[in-house]
Amino acid sequence: MQNYVVGEGTKSYTLATFFILAFGFSWVIEIPLALEARGVIAAPIPFSFHYLAAFGPLLAALIVTWLHAGDAGVRELLGRMFKWRVHVGWWLVAAGPLWIFLLLIAIQIFGMGARPDLRDLGQLDFLPHQGTGALLWWIVTFGLGEETGWRGFALPNLQNGRSALRATIILWFFWALWHLPLFFYQYDTVALPGFLISLLAGAITLTWLYNSSRGSILLAAIWHGTFNYVTACVNCKYGLSPMVMSIAVMILAVVIVVLYRPATLSAHEKQIGG
Repeated sequence: MQNYVVGEGTKSYTLATFFILAFGFSWVIEIPLALEARGVIAAPIPFSFHYLAAFGPLLAALIVTWLHAGDAGVRELLGRMFKWRVHVGWWLVAAGPLWIFLLLIAIQIFGMGARPDLRDLGQLDFLPHQGTGALLWWIVTFGLGEETGWRGFALPNLQNGRSALRATIILWFFWALWHLPLFFYQYDTVALPGFLISLLAGAITLTWLYNSSRGSILLAAIWHGTFNYVTACVNCKYGLSPMVMSIAVMILAVVIVVLYRPATLSAHEKQIGG
């Protein structure tokens, strides 16, 4: 599929502008939070503002798209943000993390006699209990907020002239770097190696889903938000769910590369343009 296309002469400049803005919008919130957590400054920003940093990639994508394609480009991007007319099978894939989580819960209940407290899913860092609304919260913030930029804008431009796998690895590097401030106020640095491997597997999976759904940012956001929902609640982070989910995604990523090959990572053509 051809979305709005950045000219070859300006492609590198456009991508650089996008990454600079995405990092800038997010880090202007996260760096003060990291410095406060480390006792360097007394920042006036509540830690709940952490979730606003998720919209850095989205804002960057909208701004750069408008600068290079005008209102028509923004409308096209918004159309992919809410592209819901996709084969039902890809909707099921988008909710995949939830199915794996439910299978894990069933194993715990019927195989181990455990009684997991599903109310934990609604308890997020720095916020009051969200209940079932936590799933929508994740989809809107780190789902649409991130995926509009990473998969909706950067990936199609990176895939223009590159294999899908090479484009995904480049994007993974910037996606991982974007998370850096979180390791100073939210994540444990001991988990960094595993985080990087899991993030690469997630990047491959999301490229597969985005290309296979013919450019639906919405489905990528649902997958991302659902994954966070079952792995990133306050108590979830210290249970089996993150480990099981990460292993499952790693296995899936290997299968995708072997089955679909690096050129497209999909049975369909690459989504190029931006």
